[in-house]
Amino acid sequence: MEKHNMILAAEEQFAREVTLGRIVKRPMAVWSYLIPGMFIIDYLRRGSAIRLYTKHFMFPRNLALNMARSMSGVAEKKIETSQISKDISTGLQSLKLDSPNIQKALEKIVHLLADHYFKLIKSEGNDYCQLIRNTYQNRRAFQSHLDLLMDAEQEADRAILEKLGDTEKVREKLSIERQQIEMRRRNLAGEIF
Repeated sequence: MEKHNMILAAEEQFAREVTLGRIVKRPMAVWSYLIPGMFIIDYLRRGSAIRLYTKHFMFPRNLALNMARSMSGVAEKKIETSQISKDISTGLQSLKLDSPNIQKALEKIVHLLADHYFKLIKSEGNDYCQLIRNTYQNRRAFQSHLDLLMDAEQEADRAILEKLGDTEKVREKLSIERQQIEMRRRNLAGEIF
């Protein structure tokens, strides 16, 4: 399997795990299991939520991976930073989240991830965990990358709160997502190192 495919598969799996963790935090009401067929509707709704969240989670990661492939010479054409900015802007507009602060935060995330992915592509390894282990050598170095990424993601969360309004519902959703991401990253670092 090519390295970019390993990275892509690992990130998609991570997104699904975060989504499942978010869904489990808000389980179905007991009464809904008493209604015939409700579990099927719930199953379909949860499946749809996983696909939608994965799509949104992967948006900056796909841009970053394409940028890293371009930097490493694997991609067919060079991707310019200005093109990344345009792609982010278009994506944000489609979500009705166009804001200079969100744009800036996502650009930072994409560049951090592109640098990370570039290092992974240049590293040796037969699976995602081995790529990370060989790239960062120890947990502290990997954690340093995760801390930078977490700071950028929190900046994006603040910008999203600013755009959508600092309501309890939005804050709770972002908080649950942040908790799931942090827990999954700790588990990943523990598994690798």
